Amino acid sequence: MGGRTTRQRTAVMRALARRQDFVSAQELHALLVTDGIRIGLTTVYRALRDLEASGGADVVRDEAGERLYRTRPADGHRHYLLCRACGRSRPVDSDVVEEWAGRIAADTGYAAVEHTVELTGICANCQPSGDEGEPPCHHWERAPEAAGRARSCAN
Repeated sequence: MGGRTTRQRTAVMRALARRQDFVSAQELHALLVTDGIRIGLTTVYRALRDLEASGGADVVRDEAGERLYRTRPADGHRHYLLCRACGRSRPVDSDVVEEWAGRIAADTGYAAVEHTVELTGICANCQPSGDEGEPPCHHWERAPEAAGRARSCAN
């Protein structure tokens, strides 16, 4: 993580590592304050930005454009499929995406190519059973208990 390693930055990294789900900076700040950590929201944003830049966090955007963070697994870069109804997330096999990005870089002569792929859909738990006759929603509506975050279903 760039910059000085302070008690507050360490607290942000630890709090994020305890979560299995994606979380917004505001939610992470609230968790830290609830845990008795004195930290400003700006410091949380700065720590998350540095953690992302150093490769220590995965970041996705919900359909409202809010950045959500999750500690990056030890095996590196991942892509996720997020449910638009409940906000749950699950990692997906993305070898074909990585190969495609590598080919594009090689074909164009670019180096240090980065990419962002966001996949959203409706998870099996949120799909109507067929009895309701309603199609799944096509916008981001989180369940009340999700309260502004994407949750992991990779438990």
